[in-house]
Formats: sequence, structure tokens, C-alpha cells
Amino acid sequence: MSINRVIGAVILVIGLGLLISGYNSSESAADQLSETFLGNYTDETVWYLIAGAAATVGGFLLLMFGRRR
Repeated sequence: MSINRVIGAVILVIGLGLLISGYNSSESAADQLSETFLGNYTDETVWYLIAGAAATVGGFLLLMFGRRR
């Protein structure tokens, strides 16, 4: 297994962790009120979800298509 694939697996796990944190944050009382009155989640929750999605996709691509040696 190449170092690129190991790094991809680590980034994938981090991305999934960020997505789970973002989901849990979206279920908090502050986010529920923000969504109800403002129509969107708090900035912190949005950044968790964006970073989690980007890291998950990037980690998956690196894991699947990382250079083999």
C-alpha cells in the first residue's frame, strides 16, 4: 500500500468525522432556532459540513486512485 493511499484513508476518516460533527451540530438547539428564524444553519455548522464533504471526497479519490508502487 502506497503512502498516498494511507493518507487518503486518513483524510477520508477525518472527513467522515467532520460530517458527523456537522450533523450533530445541526441538531443542536441553537441551529434549530437559527434554521427556524433565519432559514439556515449557523456558520460553524455549515463549515463542518463543507469541510467534511470536501475531505471525504478528496480522501476517497486519493484512496481509490492514489499512485500505486
